[in-house]
Amino acid sequence: MTVSTSKTLRELALEFPEATRVFEKLGIDYCCGGNKSLEEACAAAGLSTEAVMERLAAAEEKSGANSKDRDWQKEQLADLVDHIVATHHKYTREEIARLAPLLNKVCSVHGQNHHELEDIRETFRGLAQELSGHMMKEEMVLFPYIVRMEEAVIQKDPVLPPPFGTVQNPVNMMMHEHDSAGQALRAMRQSGSGYQPPADACISYQTLYKALAEFEADLHQHIHLENNILFPRAVEMGRAH
Repeated sequence: MTVSTSKTLRELALEFPEATRVFEKLGIDYCCGGNKSLEEACAAAGLSTEAVMERLAAAEEKSGANSKDRDWQKEQLADLVDHIVATHHKYTREEIARLAPLLNKVCSVHGQNHHELEDIRETFRGLAQELSGHMMKEEMVLFPYIVRMEEAVIQKDPVLPPPFGTVQNPVNMMMHEHDSAGQALRAMRQSGSGYQPPADACISYQTLYKALAEFEADLHQHIHLENNILFPRAVEMGRAH
């Protein structure tokens, strides 16, 4: 991979999956903000472009030939759908079930002295509800159609017209909901001071912030796979057939 400041975050993430880990550590939004150039993203985050490029180059060198990341641009869409559901949807549901009571516990103990916890809890509640409905729509409607469409293309059978006009229509809706989720993640991180626990944080408080940071990282990767790989490939396939 040649790191160029004019390349978009999406292009860099697609060419070099390890770049997403670098972006995550630096707080650069590569999923919903993937259309920004590296230079624009660094400026928005107040980071040195040269320093970020060095981090990317070092990460690429370290991963080298040992990288086990699958190239989802070349894998079948059905396999990518299975991966998203089995890995990211499963994780999201499990963490929502774990984080909701943990948030309640920490709020009950520390909420009086740390009012930001209530803001995080309310934002998380809304996000959890939105994600639950979002994933159900993907699994019940959009994903099955994408898989059937790909099967028809592979078997050279006619592609049945979707009940929602074109694939682009539900994709637009899903991407809009991804943007909403991204805003919620940013709001929670801001309320939690970058998830740096305060001096009086107990173990549960520290565990909560660590878990929220991990939840955010996984959702970023989840959205990246859909926004930047699955959806564009599905829309292109739909137009071609």
